[in-house]
Amino acid sequence: MTYVIALPCVDLKDKACIDECPVDCIYEGERSLYIHPDECVDCGACEPVCPVEAIYYEDDLPSEWQDYYKANVEFFDEIGSPGGAAKTGTLDFDHPFIATLPLQEEHV
Repeated sequence: MTYVIALPCVDLKDKACIDECPVDCIYEGERSLYIHPDECVDCGACEPVCPVEAIYYEDDLPSEWQDYYKANVEFFDEIGSPGGAAKTGTLDFDHPFIATLPLQEEHV
């Protein structure tokens, strides 16, 4: 099981979750953040600090955002498990599902 980052993060990328993550498993793509399912230790530290409530435990992901689970997992198909987001920095791509979403308006 793992945590998943959903639609409210797209084009916002607040990054409070990155600061809170004790295992450095939240990676940054061009438009969204992604939690590495194999590196996440399911501590849940990221969830309460997200200002837009974009992070959900896999089993609690709202039905309208189920595609974000697949996007979070498949995002890592190309890069594998680098062993920490600090090693990669911002990656210059997103999962195709995220990349094709309409630009999100500024969150209030």
